[in-house]
Amino acid sequence: MRFNALNVFLCLTIAFASIGLADSPGSKADIEKALTSQYALTKATDDKSDIVTAGAVLVLQKDKLVMVTSDAQVNHCLNTYKDGKLNQNGPCKANETLKKIPLFGHAIPGQDKVANTRTFVSGEKFWVTKIEVKDSGKDSGVTMELFSDPIKDVRYKGVLNIVFPKGIPSADDALKLVGEVVTVAPSEEAKGDDKQQGGAQGQQQPPQQAQQQPAAAPAAPAPAQAAPATNEAPPAEIAPPPPPADTPPAEVSIGQTPEQVVAALGEPTKKAKVGTKEIYYYKDMKVIFVNGKVKDVQ
Repeated sequence: MRFNALNVFLCLTIAFASIGLADSPGSKADIEKALTSQYALTKATDDKSDIVTAGAVLVLQKDKLVMVTSDAQVNHCLNTYKDGKLNQNGPCKANETLKKIPLFGHAIPGQDKVANTRTFVSGEKFWVTKIEVKDSGKDSGVTMELFSDPIKDVRYKGVLNIVFPKGIPSADDALKLVGEVVTVAPSEEAKGDDKQQGGAQGQQQPPQQAQQQPAAAPAAPAPAQAAPATNEAPPAEIAPPPPPADTPPAEVSIGQTPEQVVAALGEPTKKAKVGTKEIYYYKDMKVIFVNGKVKDVQ
């Protein structure tokens, strides 16, 4: 009897220990590993003017994330995600409020030295350069340092803090929480395939139609030539003039080489190389090459 009671006690102890391990939260290292695997880090230059190694492209899922210009010495804007909303710290809120009052900022000493900011909304994209998990009490959460592509020739950087509502969660729960704020955009290759199957074909249609229309136009005078009863050939002056050389707009199609793009659009105003991508900047568009072929036009 005593032996059986001891066996029951040991079995219950092992069972409760197993349940405790199954429900135990993840470690800081486990969560950071899961996050960096999902959200591959981007390496920026030391002066934050360009990208050295491109990682995952993040898509914002919530409105009102504030970043400062990448050349700012101090980032006074900290974005915190809690209870399903993004909020900024006091100094950042005050700066954003003053910006909306015409000429008010010029009356405050030192206001001209405050970094310029930009508010990002859901659907906009940027990179993540650092991910850190904090497991200390009420401040536990994920901190992500963000970095944008040039927007009107200006890059922005920001800090996003995603608060854990009930202490350190499991790695899976941490991924779900971060996914409420930012997700990973499809790869350039996937977007290129989609455009080749659908959008790119639509973009290539107009040039074909433009080529067909001039060919059909000269045929219109044919009935007028047959109208005279005589056998004299109609004068050459009645033939319609050819369309001007600059009528067809310059077009860029998926799969074209840099040489073909330059032949169509001319030399770009700026070139940038990001990992396997090469970007040509024009006045109103951006052409992205992957392995020497056009993959996207923005």
